[in-house]
Amino acid sequence: MGERLLDVSALEPPEPRDRVVAALEILADGEYLRVRHRREPLLLYPWLQEHGFAWHTQAGDITAFEIIVWHTDDARATAAAARVLKP
Repeated sequence: MGERLLDVSALEPPEPRDRVVAALEILADGEYLRVRHRREPLLLYPWLQEHGFAWHTQAGDITAFEIIVWHTDDARATAAAARVLKP
């Protein structure tokens, strides 16, 4: 249970989206994905919604954006993600 980290900040489109989708396909119960990105991935959000994911986008400490993503129906992942969300 916990965090998986994926830094796509140096990649060109569409590779960041492809890597995020691949990482989410193997996300285990209780885990969330922290994505570091230099841009806000607006085109990713509809895919996340369609596939049952919740997310929170926030300013990153290392990159411009961090996107925290978890399965909406996973209570443990929701609780874990909530601990790292910035207000």
